[in-house]
Amino acid sequence: MNFPAPFKIERYFAQHEFTASHLFSSSDCESLSLRELLSYADAESLMLWENLGLGYTESLGHPLLRAEIAGLYSSMSVEHTLVVSPIEAIFLAMHALLKPGDHVVSIFPAYQALYEIPRSIGCDVSLWQLTAREGGWHVDVDRLASLITPRTRLIIINFPHNPTGCLPPRETFDAIVNLARERDLFLFSDEMYRWLEFDETERLPSACEVYEKAIVLSGLSKTFALPGLRMGWLVAQDHDFLTNCQGLKDYTSICHSAPSEVLAIMALRAHEKLAARSLEIVRRNITTAENFFTGHSKLFRWLPPQAGSIAFPQWLGSRSIEEFCDLAVREAGVMIVPGEIFDMPGRHFRVGLGRKNFPEALERLADFLHNHYK
Repeated sequence: MNFPAPFKIERYFAQHEFTASHLFSSSDCESLSLRELLSYADAESLMLWENLGLGYTESLGHPLLRAEIAGLYSSMSVEHTLVVSPIEAIFLAMHALLKPGDHVVSIFPAYQALYEIPRSIGCDVSLWQLTAREGGWHVDVDRLASLITPRTRLIIINFPHNPTGCLPPRETFDAIVNLARERDLFLFSDEMYRWLEFDETERLPSACEVYEKAIVLSGLSKTFALPGLRMGWLVAQDHDFLTNCQGLKDYTSICHSAPSEVLAIMALRAHEKLAARSLEIVRRNITTAENFFTGHSKLFRWLPPQAGSIAFPQWLGSRSIEEFCDLAVREAGVMIVPGEIFDMPGRHFRVGLGRKNFPEALERLADFLHNHYK
């Protein structure tokens, strides 16, 4: 294994997240306070909280937490789950599945770890790029099929998609699953933004519910607005895979924070309410964003998301997207993530739609545009 390439988005956030006055590109939804989360708790989880011991926890995760995770998926049991932090899940899963010389096809653009960790293992990675068309972003299953080779072991997908907000129709998702099944490939499905579909009828099934070689990543950081807990999970039908991940986990986190696990139990028992809270914020901000970008159509091409808490429009102004973002954070205090951070050409940038102060960030950006792009 080689050390992975620098994690661009994490370095970018480390530089600006706690100094910029307005974060325009955050992918998570408005975080809950501890007081808010406790207000959602049931009697049993409150009792766990009040009597919490701060010793080591079970390496697989608290049994009640694993039961709540399993309950999110049809036909899944506690034995199909492993509690991990979200980024740890990617690291463990890729190392449990892959070896040098394997071929991987990854959706692109994407959270860098999804394709960079396979590269660091020594895999060849082909990027399955989404395309921007009228009405948003789209995937091409024929293009995916063309990237598969005899050495391909894994397909990586992410729906709702970061950073574009793409959500393919069910028939497209089924075609992806069928392609993986026909070629006997593992399918890693990053579902961190699931339950943020603007139309609930368009929600896709979880990949682990429909394919025996699917591995699902999810967690509390995005839809459920609790990134500070650092709680996520893997769900898979493949017991050998989960056993291998557990063995690797002994060399990473070993186990998890006892307070975070109990708070996660509270959150998952109220997951429908928490998702509804986040979705209300996102829907309100999408309307605001559409009005803003329509009013500045000479400078931006708005590419509406179909789901999730983020969008990936295009900058049409005179400066490069990198110069625009750099000037915006230095002069207006508005942090905008350029597409280059995702290794993505085309002058795109990420918009975060999950924060309550999004309208204030837009107002600050509007003043900045008025001063520089009259």
